[in-house]
Amino acid sequence: MKYLIIGGVAGGASTAARLRRLDEHAKILLVEKGPHISFANCGLPYYIGGVIEDRSKLFVQTPLTFQQRFHIEVRTMSEVVAIQPEAKTVSILDLTTKKTYTEVYDKLVLSPGAFPILPAFDGINQKGIFTLRNIKDTDAIKSYAQKCPAGKAVLIGAGFIGLEMAENLHRLGMKITIVEMGDQILAPADFPIAAMAQQELRKKGIELRLQTAVTGFGKDAAGLKVLLKNQEPIDADLVILSIGVKPDTKLAAEAGLKLGPFKGILVNEYLQTSEPDIYAVGDAIEFANPISGISMPTFLAGPANKQGRICASNLALGNHQKYLGSINTAIVQIFDLTVGVTGMAAKHLQSAKIDHLVSTTHSGSHAAYYPEADPLTIQIAFAPKDGRLLGAQVIGHQGVDKRIDVLSSLIQQGATIEDLASFEHAYAPPFSSAKDPINMAGFVAENILLKRLFVVPWSKATQLADTDILLDVRDVHEFKEGNIPGAINIPVDTLRHKLLELDPSKTFFVYCQIGLRGYLAQRILLQNGFKKVFNISGGYKLWTVCHQESRLLQKAEMALS
Repeated sequence: MKYLIIGGVAGGASTAARLRRLDEHAKILLVEKGPHISFANCGLPYYIGGVIEDRSKLFVQTPLTFQQRFHIEVRTMSEVVAIQPEAKTVSILDLTTKKTYTEVYDKLVLSPGAFPILPAFDGINQKGIFTLRNIKDTDAIKSYAQKCPAGKAVLIGAGFIGLEMAENLHRLGMKITIVEMGDQILAPADFPIAAMAQQELRKKGIELRLQTAVTGFGKDAAGLKVLLKNQEPIDADLVILSIGVKPDTKLAAEAGLKLGPFKGILVNEYLQTSEPDIYAVGDAIEFANPISGISMPTFLAGPANKQGRICASNLALGNHQKYLGSINTAIVQIFDLTVGVTGMAAKHLQSAKIDHLVSTTHSGSHAAYYPEADPLTIQIAFAPKDGRLLGAQVIGHQGVDKRIDVLSSLIQQGATIEDLASFEHAYAPPFSSAKDPINMAGFVAENILLKRLFVVPWSKATQLADTDILLDVRDVHEFKEGNIPGAINIPVDTLRHKLLELDPSKTFFVYCQIGLRGYLAQRILLQNGFKKVFNISGGYKLWTVCHQESRLLQKAEMALS
């Protein structure tokens, strides 16, 4: 049996290695158009920023070590330019000799990856404007950045790569501006979580230009100019384009393979394309999202590696192992904060018209009485009928990674909020509390589902009717230090003694600092004849962050009008 694999890195290289482990005697040929077959894409920003000092550490395998260890023939600097499915052949262009030749296969695996989105901006090809996708890009950016160590860097796009590059170029001493067309950073996250991350960026001196469109690039004696719609240009020494990527499906489309709605290579549950002897893995494929059922690509290294393993098993042993899809679990470090996402954000559930409820909780990363406990915010989305967990987001200084991984696992298993509430964790004061933040998220969501707790989003606090009552149940000194405009203050500990002063026919919107005392106040009111009482989810803490970021957006919009 001869297996031919097009493309290396996460998907292709993992497929090849697994194939060899399963079949010692098969002929395996891996063809890669670049010089490297397996490198750490996710480590590239950290090499540029100097966190990873040794460039060789980026290479998981070299062509030579791959051949020696796995007895796999590797041809780098070789581009497959055509596939002939009926003849089971491919045409390969040797990029060194410029000669084209034909190679046969029994089974073919496509792992072409994705390519950066490059809009047709005027001046986009000028020196100093880069994308980051491979080792060549990395070397070019690092070399250029070293020439302007105290210069100005503009990051266009506020996704994972853009934010990682912002932090690492800042580490080199550069002044950073992030330009994002959307109204928030981190599109996979909901606004409250993004707002908290945005404040961290601002605190570190990063300039954010949200709802800002780039129209092109210019250059004068002072350097590059990033041209903006309805705004003055931004001066730059270095520009990184991280607008996003698209599946590289040109080869597949020309071979007649079916593509999905997002123009990725459509595969079945065995990672098989519309041509039975051709499989595909990695960034180029499209598969139904397990939560929404919507066909879509996933641009993450973790799923690509797992696809490679599953694909190899199905190739060598027959189609027996199913790929269940990706729920897009991801994590990013933003200076002192960490943000993790998994499943679907509430805004995406709303766009897909999937019914859901949302809960936001603030807890300590570990026991409050143990030193250096930090706030941890968890937002979850769940189904209103059965409480099935649909999405989760976590932000904090420590402990984010283990919580998002647990939440990801539960979502994959189709778990409910009841499973969150009963989740059993390893507890000791340095690591957690007796009630872990995951448990707390489950408790609150369970109360919402059982209609013991009625919540409204942070934005409702400034959208009240004249007859509505905004009730702050924090202590008096907390109220004096800051409050939501229009609120009256009755601390929860004195609320029972003040009930006769309140009109039970009115609608009450209650809040405290993070939500717990607001819930207690709501329970007191509801059980004393008050009919319409709502708790502002996330409390004053979340409202403050979101309100501040919303005001900044409004000011920017007014400046443009």
